[in-house]
Amino acid sequence: MSVKIRMSRHGRRHRPFFRINVIDSRTPRDGKIIEKLGHYDPLEKNTEKEIILNLERVKYWLDKGAIPSDSVSELLLRKGIKHKYAAEKKTRRALSRKRVRSAGLPFLKTEKEAKAKAVEEAKAKTKADSEAAAKAAAEKAKEKPNEEKPPEAKA
Repeated sequence: MSVKIRMSRHGRRHRPFFRINVIDSRTPRDGKIIEKLGHYDPLEKNTEKEIILNLERVKYWLDKGAIPSDSVSELLLRKGIKHKYAAEKKTRRALSRKRVRSAGLPFLKTEKEAKAKAVEEAKAKTKADSEAAAKAAAEKAKEKPNEEKPPEAKA
């Protein structure tokens, strides 16, 4: 049986409240829990009351091999509980960043946006250059008839 530490959502609409539970990995998000470890209130102003955990039981379940979800992992790190899954996530992310950047692709959202902006600016510049060339050609075409004067008759 694979055990995970993850959150179940409670509270009304636009007022989330999460319980941090130990759950069998095959059960749904709000399904039957094995043990309640604490709760997380993202709208709480007091940072001490925002995350309430039973640290002994969290450490017990981590030692037994329970795998925290990504969001729970971040909450545990905020509370000062270091675990091997957080380090594994950092190494996986670093490896994927290295692989993507070696291929010449953007990795972060900001890099993607910067690349898209550069492409748009390049398109705008080429469009402006082509419009300027078209104007110059039109002016040149207008000048040619004026330059061509009929030959004067010889007297």
